[in-house]
Amino acid sequence: MSKMASNRSVIAKRFSWYEQKIGNWVILFYFILALSSVTLLKPYLDPLPISNLQLSMGTDHTKLVIEDTNSSQKLNLSSSLQPSVSSGEVILKQERKPICNVSDPRFDICDIEGDVRIHGNSSSIFIASSSQMDALEGNKSWLIKPHPRKGDPNAMRFIREFSVKAIVGQEEAPPCSVYHSVPAVVFSHGGYSRNLFHSFSDVLIPVFETSAQFQGEVQFLVTNFEKHLIIKFQAILKQLSNYEIIDIDSDDQVHCYPRMIVGVKFYKDLKIDPFISNGYSMKMFRQLLINAYSLKKFTAIKISPDTQEKPRLLILSRKGSRSFMNVDEIAEMAKSLGFEVVVSEGMKNMEEFSHVVNSCDVMLGVHGAGLTNMVFLPTNAILIQVLPWGGFDWVASNCYGQPPLGMDLRYLIYKIKEEESSLLQKYTLDDPVIKDPTSIHKHNWNQFQSVYMDKQNVKIDVGRFRATLLEALELLHH
Repeated sequence: MSKMASNRSVIAKRFSWYEQKIGNWVILFYFILALSSVTLLKPYLDPLPISNLQLSMGTDHTKLVIEDTNSSQKLNLSSSLQPSVSSGEVILKQERKPICNVSDPRFDICDIEGDVRIHGNSSSIFIASSSQMDALEGNKSWLIKPHPRKGDPNAMRFIREFSVKAIVGQEEAPPCSVYHSVPAVVFSHGGYSRNLFHSFSDVLIPVFETSAQFQGEVQFLVTNFEKHLIIKFQAILKQLSNYEIIDIDSDDQVHCYPRMIVGVKFYKDLKIDPFISNGYSMKMFRQLLINAYSLKKFTAIKISPDTQEKPRLLILSRKGSRSFMNVDEIAEMAKSLGFEVVVSEGMKNMEEFSHVVNSCDVMLGVHGAGLTNMVFLPTNAILIQVLPWGGFDWVASNCYGQPPLGMDLRYLIYKIKEEESSLLQKYTLDDPVIKDPTSIHKHNWNQFQSVYMDKQNVKIDVGRFRATLLEALELLHH
């Protein structure tokens, strides 16, 4: 027994010696590895100002920005949740965010972080200090019109222009009159904004896309201020900002903000591209409208053998041009197919009319701004656009044909024939206005608008139109 114990003691000592040797080699290996890592990363980590760590949460990724106060260099440590980056992978890159982007053909925009000062009365914006100064690259001033119709001279003609200037060297910024702790967004209510379509397409949707990231903690500075439009859309604007809207053109104070976005982005009419807008979409914008107006109907009726409720059809009537000349006849035919019919020109009170639209399953109207009210329809509802005579296909598709697809709506189109147009009361079938509309307007918008939009009404052939309403009923079965 004592011999066996002695052998075990020897083995234990030998094992302990080997274990110590292995441990020493492991320690040496990790020391060499750590030394190599420090050498490789030294340009980025020396010095490391821990006090300047800023954590920014985005929709698709979490970003850690480290600012080196000695070199004005920013590092981007991004742990991405997107499929292209595996779990635990770290991306190391230098961030050089430009102050202003004037290269997009549709809009100009500045996104400034730091000490930003605006004097509205003189249309002047000063960048007193910013971490973006190192990205100036020789340009330290811009002239910006904060409206997304850059390619349309007629729309941009009266948009107020702002001078955005970075203060460098011995220059002095004007002293602050009012300090604000939240960011600001500067946008215009000019252009064609008095038209409902353009109010949504050029102002409300771009402002949503720009400001939703702040979750109400942002202030709006409006140029080309239209008080009646602010009142009309106040329920929507209040969903986006918790603060008073400032008419910046008439303001003589110097307002100072920690961040300011001058201008808004624009993708396409009544559309948002979620791939370039931080994940925002038209579905999210429509949810904002539901919240703003407390809309009750979320989904259109689904017809089944057990359905007692009738599908509800809204006919948008118009005064003046592009009106239905036989709206009563259309309504009676729709009722005979089983629709409950509502006829309305719309209402000045946006909240009241939003509830009328939201209560319906199908909305019918001739091409025009009134179709913009589709934004209030419940999910899976149907928009029927009636195209007057004259080559409306392109404009009708872009304005009201494509947008429903991004809103979870269905879309039908009814193109009238020559005999359904009031133009036949003035022109013969052989006249180029009827026979060859393209030869009349030849992509000249003013000519197109003058002849085919401003001087035409429609008288629907209810026998022919019946098939379109039957198709709508069939869609409501699914």
